[in-house]
Amino acid sequence: MIHRESPSPDAATEFAGRRGRRVFLLVLDSLGVGAMPDAPDFGDAGAHTLDHICEAAGTPEAPRLQALGLGNIEGVEAFPAADVPEGAFGKMSEASAGKDTTTGHWEMAGVPLDRAFPTFPDGFDEDLLAAIAERTGVTGWLCNAPASGTEVIELHGPEHVATGKLIVYTSADSVLQIAAHEEAFGLKRLLEVCEVARELTLERGLARVIARPFVDAEEGSTNRFERTYNRRDFSLTPPKPTVLDQLKAAGVPVVGVGKIEDIFAGHGLTRAVHTKGNEDGMVQTGSLVRDLDHGLVFLNLVDFDMLFGHRRDPAGYRGAIEAFDQALVEIEGDRREDDIFILTADHGNDPTNGDHTDHTREFVPLLVYGDRVQGGVSLGTRSTFADIGATIAEAFGVRHDGAGSSFLEEILSRANEA
Repeated sequence: MIHRESPSPDAATEFAGRRGRRVFLLVLDSLGVGAMPDAPDFGDAGAHTLDHICEAAGTPEAPRLQALGLGNIEGVEAFPAADVPEGAFGKMSEASAGKDTTTGHWEMAGVPLDRAFPTFPDGFDEDLLAAIAERTGVTGWLCNAPASGTEVIELHGPEHVATGKLIVYTSADSVLQIAAHEEAFGLKRLLEVCEVARELTLERGLARVIARPFVDAEEGSTNRFERTYNRRDFSLTPPKPTVLDQLKAAGVPVVGVGKIEDIFAGHGLTRAVHTKGNEDGMVQTGSLVRDLDHGLVFLNLVDFDMLFGHRRDPAGYRGAIEAFDQALVEIEGDRREDDIFILTADHGNDPTNGDHTDHTREFVPLLVYGDRVQGGVSLGTRSTFADIGATIAEAFGVRHDGAGSSFLEEILSRANEA
């Protein structure tokens, strides 16, 4: 029988006051755990990224995630539960009206949005594209419609290479994506075009301009072209200070790994580490687990979303979960007694959804663990992603003026078996 101690009134305060505090926030980009009640409004009724991967491609062999309690989250049916989870577990609702990367990450950092970013289902107006072309010398545009990023370069890539016209497209998200061949057009030139596009779309409220470079595919590939990891996101600035800004102002190091710097337009970080996919992201995070003295590490693992969710590849997504599970075990060898690890996602992207190839409106998982975190604590269904930001702020003893309620006391106030 497990006996629980009553909460200590200053447990979180004492915890925050300890030296060497480190928090690792790992975002498994798009690993949703079931459709939210308003999912039908987004065209996502019945979506469930994790369960549908298990059903379509077999349950991932992910013993670490199982032990932490991924399968214990309410609504997860196809992934196995742990008898006694090592971590605290739950799921989070998105309070913001959206299902895109920027919205999800900003909300985690304490800034939910009360209205969705504008989308462009009919493409972008000719006046905007003409203004970008005039400023940059672009000879013309191809596509200018919602499209799959991998399909659009196969369809329009040859003409782009031959004419220099750029491929511009969008999705159900608030994004203007510009694709160009790294060698035929030039990566530096593509980024310069995207910077101009960002400037000219600020007043329109567009969330992101994304540079999508590609190259010739390797010999033997079934595709003619393939995208590279030289992608860059040019985001809006958050409308108010985030938890990252508050930590930085208080002297807490904040390290963004992956595309975090792009998502927050460079704000709130003391250091940025760009990566080439999940594997590199976990390697870089492992180095920080080993060497960082104190501070927050905020990691985005983009491959789940970019390579497998959008491409509707449940088998590939399963393999990515298994690879992450193994990498997580490896980096934990250097974790310290007071470290807190938080695993979550920013939205869903059900790879079995045949209605579209965009993100899906889902709950996201919440797993929290560390030597000072008591396992088996159910965090329930949080009303907002912002609870993460509030918890991180409290863990560092930093005043938090944004949205969200900290769950730090909940996970520190329980005893082990008596």
